[in-house]
Amino acid sequence: MTAAEFLQWTSELPKGERYELVAGEPLAMAPERNRHNLVKIDCLFSLREAIRTAKIGCTILGDGATVEIDESNVYEPDVTIQCGEPVDLDVTTVPHPMILVEVLSPSTKSVDTHVKLLGYFGLPSVEHYLVVDPVKFVVFHHFRSGDEIGTAILQEGTVSLDPPGMEFEIREFFESVASASG
Repeated sequence: MTAAEFLQWTSELPKGERYELVAGEPLAMAPERNRHNLVKIDCLFSLREAIRTAKIGCTILGDGATVEIDESNVYEPDVTIQCGEPVDLDVTTVPHPMILVEVLSPSTKSVDTHVKLLGYFGLPSVEHYLVVDPVKFVVFHHFRSGDEIGTAILQEGTVSLDPPGMEFEIREFFESVASASG
């Protein structure tokens, strides 16, 4: 299946059914566990607040926003941020994402940490890819540094995403799960 065929096909699916296109094959996205969902929401709220505090022109999107990597791969990150230009409000795709976030789940761990890492950084607009481990409370921050991709493994402290020029605290990504587990 091509990316265009996939996007047309997914537009006709019943509400709640979610898929990604990986190597030309549609893959159903498993239902999320509560831990995953809580961390994903905390990531979205934390990054939204960071955008507001920095007063930068970025749009943050959650579920449903898709990123077309190439003709055979279309992914749906947990959080997508596009900066510098507005998103088209009447489509599901985000053509120039700058920051992408994936919260790990048991069924997608290898795809999120390998396949998507390569795919996302194949897009010239991507500056940061945050892979969030909701069990170990760790963020793997992959970032563009000139012609190279760097990685920082973070468990605490302030993270600076530059560009676009915003900061957040690691603990904010895990607040709901930390308080739910006592």
